[in-house]
Amino acid sequence: MSSILEIKNLKKSFGPKQVLKDVTFSIPEGSIFGFVGVNGAGKTTTMKIILGLLAPDSGEVRVCDERVVGNGEKTNHYIGYLPDVPEFYGYMNAREYLMFIGEIAGYTGDKNARTEELLDLVGLAADAKRRIKGYSRGMKQRLGVAQALFAKPRLLICDEPTSALDPVGRKEILDLLKAAKSETTVLFSTHILSDVERVADEIAMLNEGEIKFAGKPAEILSRHAEQEYVLELNNETEYEAVLEAFPELRKADGEASEILTIQDVETARKVMDYLVDKKILPLKFEKKEADLESIFMKNL
Repeated sequence: MSSILEIKNLKKSFGPKQVLKDVTFSIPEGSIFGFVGVNGAGKTTTMKIILGLLAPDSGEVRVCDERVVGNGEKTNHYIGYLPDVPEFYGYMNAREYLMFIGEIAGYTGDKNARTEELLDLVGLAADAKRRIKGYSRGMKQRLGVAQALFAKPRLLICDEPTSALDPVGRKEILDLLKAAKSETTVLFSTHILSDVERVADEIAMLNEGEIKFAGKPAEILSRHAEQEYVLELNNETEYEAVLEAFPELRKADGEASEILTIQDVETARKVMDYLVDKKILPLKFEKKEADLESIFMKNL
């Protein structure tokens, strides 16, 4: 599968602060790519460089195999963009606004047909004649996706599209991103891991300007598979007895005192034999599965 976006050895500083440190990743065509990181990690800076709005100190960005230079005049015609807080002309309605976008984007197809197609896609057909100033935040985000898709870009970039939405609004936007995948490649930044788990085919985590991990979610989970086991006992007496027999065990982080963490398989077998011998039936004894949240926290 070819890459729609390639970023190599990207570096960017603002004064003494180095925001991006040798950032490298690529996005396969036809995928949804989750760009993960806490606020201030450098996600928006990376996106601005992709769009030509910022110049990198060094490194290279290629969109559809063309290098981003200057203000992106050669490569931005491949891209649709939704900023984190999109702005609209509030006196327009959604239909008027999308027709306007079609004009300024130089769309050569049937603008009326494309407008109606997008209004249906984002669920605004019934509200197409309402003035945008009366729209909710979620409705404005959906309209923002529609305007970004109008010219049928090969890459759709969305900067924190779900960050200020309620659970219903977040689901609507994520469903839209999944629907958009049928006609474009999607790059969206977020700090909400559940959103990434729900829709992303590929992930990259950025922290303090560095890519900490990247790849398919299943592959990332496999690489960071835990060897730990969690033992939950019934009471303090059992807990103290097990700890006396196995002083190397530790209390599970943030858990009650009756829950212990076992670090390796061999110790887990010995603990199991001990429990059988002492006729102790634990409340829980299971392997600790890796998840994106635990991997994320370990890489902060």
